[in-house]
Amino acid sequence: MRLNEVTFNDVKPIDGYGAGFFRVGGEVIDAPVCVGPNGVTAWGGYDDTDTLLALTEEIDVLFIGTGSETAHVPAEFRARLEDVGIGVEAMNSPAAARTYNVLISEGRRVAAALLGV
Repeated sequence: MRLNEVTFNDVKPIDGYGAGFFRVGGEVIDAPVCVGPNGVTAWGGYDDTDTLLALTEEIDVLFIGTGSETAHVPAEFRARLEDVGIGVEAMNSPAAARTYNVLISEGRRVAAALLGV
C-alpha cells in the first residue's frame, strides 16, 4: 500500500468529532461550527445565515452537516445561500467533514457548516 501525505495549505482540516464537538486543526470546538478558508467560527444553525453569507467571495460550495443523520435543510435557508451563488450540499456531519477534507486537500473553494452528532 502506498500512502501519500496530504497538504492542506493554510486551511485547517477537520481532525475528528464526537458528541457535540469537532476537532479542527487539533483544537476542540463545540458544535455547531463553520469551517472554511477564513478559519473556524461558531455557527448558530439554520437561523444563522449571516455567518455563511460572509463566505460568499471565498467559496463555491458549502457542505451542510445535518448531524448524525442526513436531513433536508430548510428551503428558505438553501435559497438564501444559492441566491448569492453558494452551492449547498447537505449530508450527515461525518460525511460532510470527510468531503470537506478531501476537497480542501485539492485546493477547492469549500466550507463546511456542521451540526453536532
